[in-house]
Amino acid sequence: MSGSHAELGIYLRARRDALAPADAGLSADARRRVPGLRRQEVAVLAGISPEYYLRLEQGKDHQPSPQVLLALGRALRLDADATDYLFRLAGQTVPSRRPSAAGPSAPSDPDALDSVTTFLDQWTSAPAYVVDRNQDVLAVNTLARCFIPMAIAPGDNLIEAIVAGAEGSDAEPGAEARKPYWDGAIRSATANLRYHADIDDPRLQLLVASLSSRCKLFRDAWGSHEAHPQRRGEALVDIAPFGLIPFRWQTLEVPGGGQYLTTFFGDPGSPAAAAVEYLLAKDKVSRALGEAGERRPGPEEITEPEPGDG
Repeated sequence: MSGSHAELGIYLRARRDALAPADAGLSADARRRVPGLRRQEVAVLAGISPEYYLRLEQGKDHQPSPQVLLALGRALRLDADATDYLFRLAGQTVPSRRPSAAGPSAPSDPDALDSVTTFLDQWTSAPAYVVDRNQDVLAVNTLARCFIPMAIAPGDNLIEAIVAGAEGSDAEPGAEARKPYWDGAIRSATANLRYHADIDDPRLQLLVASLSSRCKLFRDAWGSHEAHPQRRGEALVDIAPFGLIPFRWQTLEVPGGGQYLTTFFGDPGSPAAAAVEYLLAKDKVSRALGEAGERRPGPEEITEPEPGDG
């Protein structure tokens, strides 16, 4: 049995456990011994037999029809993204909709990465980076490297960087007030990872094992089986020496499959927009000083004037 087939049953159980009876229009029952819905209740809501639903959860039926999957999505109150994920676990695409770009049949395109890397090198007005489905960083521009703690480089993993940022903030003043932000960032990034990644990818399995042993919050978030993409939002970015500044961010899919570009920006006149101008000026000064240092003659090049000169 492949990992995705097993994951289908695990995902159904997780979503069933997470759905309160009242959310599904069912009355509360004091004798209820499960946290969410019973298998039979999901089967009734989806219009399928309890025996067939049990086989799906046990991984004994790997080819549910699109009609069954749509019915299960409705019964479990899944939104469009979660329904996409459900179909992908079953090896299918949602009918009458654009196929999900995150499926394992769409490999990353090296030519697309080369193109987007060149593009990022010339994109100097906003911090931006590109990751793959496992949130491994593929390309990053100069401004994004200035972000703290998101000082990422190609080869780094974005979620590992977020976890490191959360760990580093524990010893800082005001850590308790920032904890909800870091907790939310880890949970959101974990749901994004599960949504986009191929469950059979060995790289994903190693990453999940490493992060699970390192971070209990990641382990719990991964175990919840939440699967949602990150498309836009707001993030607090530590810009030295000013501290945390709220930035807006937007993630776009790079044509070619399996690559996602995220850029940070702020409204005109906002602290985020001013911070970008500051980082641009700081980088410009650093470059100018570096170039001046290259032009400045070294000690061995400086000669003492001969007696009688000038």
